[in-house]
Amino acid sequence: MQQQMNMQQQNVMPQPPQMISAKDAMYFNDMMSWNLLAMKKAHFFAAQCQDKEVAQALEKAGQMHQRHYQKILSHLQSPSQPKMTMQ
Repeated sequence: MQQQMNMQQQNVMPQPPQMISAKDAMYFNDMMSWNLLAMKKAHFFAAQCQDKEVAQALEKAGQMHQRHYQKILSHLQSPSQPKMTMQ
């Protein structure tokens, strides 16, 4: 058990890599697509909903996905980090 915990601690990355792999880039693309789609669907269903409480909950969920999308985008565009290039 102790040996397993030591192995996990050794794999901690102190700072992001200067380059990301093509697979990582595709995963970032997927994450952004999932959040964008969830945001759009939540907004659409909130507009169709008759119950105001449910509509508000759907809008809140859509806003959460929009924040996640923006956060991922800001991490990818952060000027303080080195430019991420694909390997």
